[in-house]
Amino acid sequence: MEFNRKDLSNEQLIHFYKTLLLPRMIEEKMLVLLRQGKISKWFSGIGQEAIAVGATLALEDDEWLMPLHRNLGVFTTRKMPLHKLFMQWQGNAEGYSKGRERSFHFGNKAHHICGMISHLGPQLAIADGVALAHKLKREDKVALAFTGEGGTSEGDFHEALNVAAVWDLPVIFLIENNGYGLSTPTHEQYRCENLIDRAKGYGMEGVQIDGNNILSVYDTIKGVRDYCIKNQKPYLIECITFRMRGHEEASGVKYVPVHLFDEWKEKDPVLNFEKFLIDQQIITQEEIELTRDETKNYIEEELAVGFAAPAISVSTELELRDVYADISTVNRQLPTVRIDNAMPLHVNNYQSTEKRFINAISDGLKQSMEQHPNLILMGQDIAEYGGAFKISEGFVELFGKERVRNTPICESAIVGAALGLSLEGFKVMMEMQFADFVTVGFNQIVNNLAKLHYRWNHHADIVVRMPTGAGVGAGPFHSQSNEAWFVHTPGLKVVYPSSPIDAKGLLIAAFNDPNPVLYFEHKALYRSVSSDVPDEYYEIEIGKAKIVQYGDDISIITYGAGVHWALEYANAHGDISIDILDLRTLLPLDYEAIKASVERTGKVLILHEDTLIGGIGGEIAAWISEHCFEMLDAPVIRCASLDTPIPFNIELEKNFLAKARLDESVQKLMSY
Repeated sequence: MEFNRKDLSNEQLIHFYKTLLLPRMIEEKMLVLLRQGKISKWFSGIGQEAIAVGATLALEDDEWLMPLHRNLGVFTTRKMPLHKLFMQWQGNAEGYSKGRERSFHFGNKAHHICGMISHLGPQLAIADGVALAHKLKREDKVALAFTGEGGTSEGDFHEALNVAAVWDLPVIFLIENNGYGLSTPTHEQYRCENLIDRAKGYGMEGVQIDGNNILSVYDTIKGVRDYCIKNQKPYLIECITFRMRGHEEASGVKYVPVHLFDEWKEKDPVLNFEKFLIDQQIITQEEIELTRDETKNYIEEELAVGFAAPAISVSTELELRDVYADISTVNRQLPTVRIDNAMPLHVNNYQSTEKRFINAISDGLKQSMEQHPNLILMGQDIAEYGGAFKISEGFVELFGKERVRNTPICESAIVGAALGLSLEGFKVMMEMQFADFVTVGFNQIVNNLAKLHYRWNHHADIVVRMPTGAGVGAGPFHSQSNEAWFVHTPGLKVVYPSSPIDAKGLLIAAFNDPNPVLYFEHKALYRSVSSDVPDEYYEIEIGKAKIVQYGDDISIITYGAGVHWALEYANAHGDISIDILDLRTLLPLDYEAIKASVERTGKVLILHEDTLIGGIGGEIAAWISEHCFEMLDAPVIRCASLDTPIPFNIELEKNFLAKARLDESVQKLMSY
């Protein structure tokens, strides 16, 4: 192995050696502890340390890294306290994730390390977002994301590299090619000769290097970093290496030919660098032994502190509280007007204008852009074209293309980029062109955005706008009501307005909330519903339902288009006194308002456009049965759409929708 020290001093080389040795010796200790049953799982990076250490040394301490399972050297090189890392690996409350995450599935903003998720590929797009943040702030910084050769088979790899290239982002994508994705060898993963060959296809430069040579890794990434900053371009690096242990210790290594271990043992990154330092008379064998002894003692001392930590104390209250970031602790541009949620709004006290549902959304979006200079809008065709529904029409002229950004068709990467922007203090709105298309970004939303605060105490300040619903003859892939998928996901907030005044106020509230908010907006209401809307910048509080009208006979609990179906029905059936509750927020639900409505009538109909099985109506019905049983005079009835995909033909669609069965459901309830 050839080492080229270039202009590095003896002191720097010795520092590199100590930094490289530390993760190796920690790993060796962890394998002992694993056999002793003192830790539960370990993903070994023995044989690959030069990549993580060299890359981290080459970056500034305030540049974000997106590491994976085998990158212990990232954490140690960033000087994270070792005793706290030991607590993390033991699942202790004093670790970095309060016992909620395993091994390396955690991040820390102070050290600019982004916590990974097991799906691997989504981390790449987060680096895009961080790099975009640096670009927007005119900072000379890069972001670096690790992936394995197996991860390059994922769609997220393609999406992240494509976005980085299209947007000219200063981001480094680093492939650790160790020959195996768990047990699957590279010839079963891809057919290109080298992964670096893919760089040209994405319109970027790339280089393949020896991943076991710490000086080669350091020098390459140092130079690539300068290139990315100077040219504002991404770069792909493939590091050839080998892991000397299994994917994780329980996997074993029987699937790897024995001769490969013999070959790669000769390329050991630590031993070869030691030999180089001795040969160059930079360090002596005695000094190496002393360094190893000092490192061993340091590990034992820190381990003793880690093991001395008190056993975890379980607190249900704390667990529930940490699912969401506390709104009061985040810097917010609060409106001067906060509208009462209990009753229908009377706008006489405010300067107001009659607006359609779609214009109220556009108004709330525009005022939020004015209030939050750090708010970035992203989505397909939202810039000059103004979006598929023209909600952002004219915004480019008002706010510029840096803040109103057209995106490639890659929902997963854009949600990931939104998270990266949020790590650097931006607010982001990402528009799904149709709510149906969220399936392509589903993983990022439910596993990255939703769990972030609970996992490592960083909020995801992101609003995902979701044009949703049927009634416009758009067929199975442009009409779905998929809100129930996300109501099941702790960490998200889900809002679903039915009126122009709520559409504006809830959107503004969503931007003032540091947690990820899915904002459902019904397409059929865009131009069919109008009302007076205050011209001012105001909020409707998330998590509060609205009493649309009082009644004595039955309660209809609903949201979205269902509110208008219920009103239309009530107006046509004056002989029935109907209490209508508009939920407005589906996560968290306003259980107090639900209970109060049940108490007023004793008979409850839950109405929603979503299909029956798995819809939110089942959850609400179960809660009412459990908590309001004594108030009921009849079973809770659900009225929902058919359990079929949504048909294109208008007559078939009418039959599909819950509205077609509303009268039957009401009459059934009234007959009790």
